[in-house]
Amino acid sequence: MTDHPDANLSGPARLPAGSAGAVNVQAGPGLLWYVVLGCAFGIVLIKSEAASWFRIQEMFRFQSFHMYGIIVSAIAVAALSLAVLRRVEAKTMAGEAITIEPKKLGAGYRYWIGGTLFGVGWALTGACPGPLFALTGSGMTVYAAAVASALVGTWLYGYLRPHLPH
Repeated sequence: MTDHPDANLSGPARLPAGSAGAVNVQAGPGLLWYVVLGCAFGIVLIKSEAASWFRIQEMFRFQSFHMYGIIVSAIAVAALSLAVLRRVEAKTMAGEAITIEPKKLGAGYRYWIGGTLFGVGWALTGACPGPLFALTGSGMTVYAAAVASALVGTWLYGYLRPHLPH
């Protein structure tokens, strides 16, 4: 038994008991908001050209500030949002305090190995995981193979996670 509030959930959306990411997944209208927000985010990615292969290549070649501007803006918005959440002592919908636990850095292997895998995938597809869905939805169906691969890789990680050094 663990102290995590969602550790005793059952059903297909359940993570292993005591895992840091165990969540209670709602069915019905609650999920609709996630779909709507995901679609809105995808539209923003496409319209801002953040999912453009050409913009990503410009970024990696240091030919344009466009993508760096988007990334820096996202970091600033996230930092400001977290500061506001801390200041107002925001609570979840369940009434629990919102907290961010400090990361255990260790030797850092998982970061450079994971970063390398992420970078190789980004280089091969021309997009990071978020825009893959937006690109597929915008009609570039060739990205469906990358989405399927990302989902298989995510499932594989979840399956192997108990056996990996964390």
